[in-house]
Amino acid sequence: MLREFPPPPRADEFSELIKKKVAEVKTASGTRETVTVDWNEQQAHVEVIDLPLNGLYLNPSTHRIRAQRSYDPVQDEALETDPWSVESQDYLKFLIPASPTDPNLRDPDFDKLKESLGQFGQNDPGLVTHHGVLVNGNTRAVALRELGAQAMRVGVLPESFTWADINAVELSLQLRKDHRRSYSYINRLLAMEEQASLGRTQDQIAKDFRIQVKTYHQERWILSTIRELIARSTSGGGVALRLVDFERAQERLKELHRLFVKLEAVDRDQAEVLKEWRLAAILLDFSKTDVRYIDEPFLTEGLGEQLPSSGEAISAPVDTVAIPGLDLAVPAASSAVAEARALNDRILRASAAVRSGKPELLDTEKAQEQAVLDEAKDAFDGAIEAAGRNARLRKRKQLAPARLAEACASIDQCVMDLVQARSSHSLDEEAFDEAVLKLKGSLRKLAQQAGRGLPNPGDGVAWLLEAAVSEGSQ
Repeated sequence: MLREFPPPPRADEFSELIKKKVAEVKTASGTRETVTVDWNEQQAHVEVIDLPLNGLYLNPSTHRIRAQRSYDPVQDEALETDPWSVESQDYLKFLIPASPTDPNLRDPDFDKLKESLGQFGQNDPGLVTHHGVLVNGNTRAVALRELGAQAMRVGVLPESFTWADINAVELSLQLRKDHRRSYSYINRLLAMEEQASLGRTQDQIAKDFRIQVKTYHQERWILSTIRELIARSTSGGGVALRLVDFERAQERLKELHRLFVKLEAVDRDQAEVLKEWRLAAILLDFSKTDVRYIDEPFLTEGLGEQLPSSGEAISAPVDTVAIPGLDLAVPAASSAVAEARALNDRILRASAAVRSGKPELLDTEKAQEQAVLDEAKDAFDGAIEAAGRNARLRKRKQLAPARLAEACASIDQCVMDLVQARSSHSLDEEAFDEAVLKLKGSLRKLAQQAGRGLPNPGDGVAWLLEAAVSEGSQ
């Protein structure tokens, strides 16, 4: 998580340049430019100077591309080992302008920023450490370099700032409402996790991110689930899914959490099975509306039987599982849960192999894993289509009772309106009488349709039929 990086090369030399420029600004006549920094619930005003772009380093700890760093595990590891090398800085320069969901694509927001900088120049200063590491303004620095600019206006943080202070400052700047280019979804989750690791309370973190505490718990659950999926996707060759692979799944994961919490309170095993099936559908890139069909009726109607087998032997579960180190035992997962997990594990490993850019994987191996995904997607597609048909049928069955319930609510409201109109002597009796006659005709039509094909009508329908017959005989 949070770590202290060593100073970059020629740090002392660049620090002396910064001190010299700050001193010149303080002694110069005229208005001095400063930038406000939120730190330890206080505001500090730091001096702004011009620094050469070729001497500034992109921040290896920036929250903006934390998840995207997993795109290339080899370069990510090199970045951890030596963040100031040319290769590591080039990797950051590649990720910063890239799309958060697919680093192979350019982010349109970056190009808009670059165009704005080209037309109007730099409006707001960035922030650097006293060693020349960019804290805020990494994206602007990359854009300015592409435009051929030689210098960048930056505020200089105090020399006493640690990396914990640096990360806190960057996060506070990013979470301001007027910030133009927001963090991607997974990077926000990682930033919350980092804040929790620093000992901050859930209330403090929720306030900083402008969310409710229950939303904070939801986001932590989602990140924990993503990390679990990545671990389960790891194969013998070290191929695994990456954080960046889940950038597009934000809404589907949130809906999964809401369903899981609801079902877990009633039936833990049912919740686990539907969780595994929904996660598999998300990995297979089904849309949000399709994934929604994997719900309680999906389970009770036996549609899960249409899904493929995991292809792995599932041993009969034991009744309990002992917790190592404690004299306790908890119920073991049911065979249905074990089967669903095994199926999802197979899909996870296949997805990791297909999405991996590792050259060690042969094309034949990727083709085999793609075949696994294609087979699973066809099976899920059939089950989801059947679930959609059943859902539409249930809706049609419930439509007539729902309409009648709405009519009852309207009549109840009419009673109150009638009482108020009479008390104020404002009732239009003629219009009211015409409306009652329309109600009479509608009830007669309803009785005619309700009595068809019902040899043993219920109490409600029997009353309606009797009322219609009684009214017709008068």
